[in-house]
This record gives sequence, C-alpha cells and structure tokens, in this order.
Amino acid sequence: MAVNGATKPKSTLGEPVCLLQSDALLQYILETSVHPREPDSLKALREVSATHPWSTMATSAHAGQFLNMLLKLVNAKNTMEIGVFTGYSLLATALALPDDGKILAIDTDRVTYEMGLPIIEKAGVAHKIEFREDLAMPILDQMIADKKYHGTFDFIFVDADKDNYINYHKRIIGLVKVGGLIGYDNTLWLGSVVAPPDAPMKPHVQYYKDFVLEFNKALAVDSRIEICMLPLGDGMTLCRRIN
Repeated sequence: MAVNGATKPKSTLGEPVCLLQSDALLQYILETSVHPREPDSLKALREVSATHPWSTMATSAHAGQFLNMLLKLVNAKNTMEIGVFTGYSLLATALALPDDGKILAIDTDRVTYEMGLPIIEKAGVAHKIEFREDLAMPILDQMIADKKYHGTFDFIFVDADKDNYINYHKRIIGLVKVGGLIGYDNTLWLGSVVAPPDAPMKPHVQYYKDFVLEFNKALAVDSRIEICMLPLGDGMTLCRRIN
C-alpha cells in the first residue's frame, strides 16, 4: 500500500508492486490459484479499488488470499486493522472470521472506506467491523491505558504510515495475546531495503526507506516475538508474540 498519499507503482498487470522476478510469474499465481478461488465480493471490491487514483494502495489479491487462510488456521476471532483504504484486506479478514468475530478498523479516511462498504454490507459481514475514522496512535494509547484490552487480540494487521511502524509495534505488542499474530505490510519497501545508497529512487521511497530498515532491524532483535518475513507483494512480516 501507499503511505500518506504516495502511490505504489503497479506491475504491468495492474496489481500493486510485487517482488517476483517477472509479471509472468505473478500472472501464473493469479490465474492458477487466486482469481479462480476469489469470492465474488472480493472480486467486486478489487474492481472498485482499481477505479481509485491510488488503487495501488489496495492489498493485492494473493496477499488477501494468504491473510484469509492464515486467519482461519489460527481460528482468529478478535482482530484489528490499522490502515484500511477501500477495505480489500478488511473484507478478506471479515470473511475468515466466525459470525461473532470482530475487527477494529482504523483509518483517517472514511470516504475511501465507504467506496467498498456497500460490497462489505452485501457480503453480510459489516456487523463484524467497527470502523473508526481517526489516527491510530491515540486509539492505541487509550486501549493501553484501559488494561482490559491487554492481550485480547488474536491478529493485528498494520498497513499504514511506515514512519510510525516502530511506534505502532511498541503499543500493539501488549494488545495482541501471547501466541497471537501481528502482520506488517510493505517491509521490503519496493525492494529499496537492498538498494545501494546512491541508487535513484522516488522521494517518498527514499524517505520511508530508512524507517523501514530501522523497523526491520528492531523486529529482528525483539525477544518478545518470533518473526517470518515473506516476499509476498511488497514484503510482509509476520510476528508471533511469545511472551
């Protein structure tokens, strides 16, 4: 996804950037195992998202499929999403949760969220979602102050401002339960994490590169979690809280 209005470049397939070595490989994945299994509601939301000028902010279809299966595997019921956009990953999550499952969805842009809301409602999962139009940090601080939220979330997905990833992590590590998961998107940041210092890149890529690098270093030495960095889409890091 993009950050603070900056868009992520598309592959020639119109999908958000992917770190596979060719569009042909991505096309193979999409045609073989993703699009044939994609629920009609997710397909409709993907098509609506594609009409937005910042369409590359949307979670890719293969990443959404991964999240949906992951949540089913861990029997997630109480989740949070920081950074929603039109709601593709939100809908993928809602479809995976049981009927009494809950998602706290936080984003500063309700208008964009409401682009996908009719599709979410038609899919019959809107009752699982509590959308809050606000900055995430004050909400997280309130939840930390109210100790009843400590260790209550099965899964938290973060796809928002990369310069705040470390600040988010400091807060949500106490909100996810021991054994629960946190997913951080864009942790390979357009491949810039391995680019030479003098490599030409767009200003927003250059700006957030250092934040992503520092965040990845912080996760690597955090003894409270197990981590797995996946070359999925623009890079996704899964963290499992162990203490």
